[in-house]
Amino acid sequence: MTPPRASLRTVTVSCTLALTALMMCSCGLSRPSGYKGYQTRSYTVRGQTYHPMSVEAALDFEETGTCSWYNESSFFGLKRGTTSLGEKVMPWHLIGAHKTLPLPALVKVTNVENGRSVKVRINDRGPFIDGRCLDLSPRAAKKLGFRDQGLATTHMEVISVGDGPYKRKKRGWWPF
Repeated sequence: MTPPRASLRTVTVSCTLALTALMMCSCGLSRPSGYKGYQTRSYTVRGQTYHPMSVEAALDFEETGTCSWYNESSFFGLKRGTTSLGEKVMPWHLIGAHKTLPLPALVKVTNVENGRSVKVRINDRGPFIDGRCLDLSPRAAKKLGFRDQGLATTHMEVISVGDGPYKRKKRGWWPF
């Protein structure tokens, strides 16, 4: 017995709308934004106080070390997580966490082992595990090719610090 035509049409329209909504959500910005300025205040985690570097120092900052990945969202990625800046994030965002960079910062992260690179918005604090210098979102880890391994040696270069009218970019070697 076949279902009535109206029911089939309703199901088709509902599925189409659901797929469209899903595609619109997943095709959104790869990085959250909206924070105006930058954050450099000290903070304490597990009894240790961290002092973020100045914007000027951050613009020339590079670091090579062990990188891990983390996921701020839960319930299969449907419940959004919140970063230190208060931004809502999803697993497909290209974001990361660093202990001492001003927030937010845009950095280029390169996997030393395979040469893959990705630009990531640093908008969270961490990782607070000895020996690790950077935490990345699941999508960033996948693009760098280490999501299945969990850890990788990466090189990070700061591109810019801040958002909006406060955004400061790294100077090139040209004097003008």
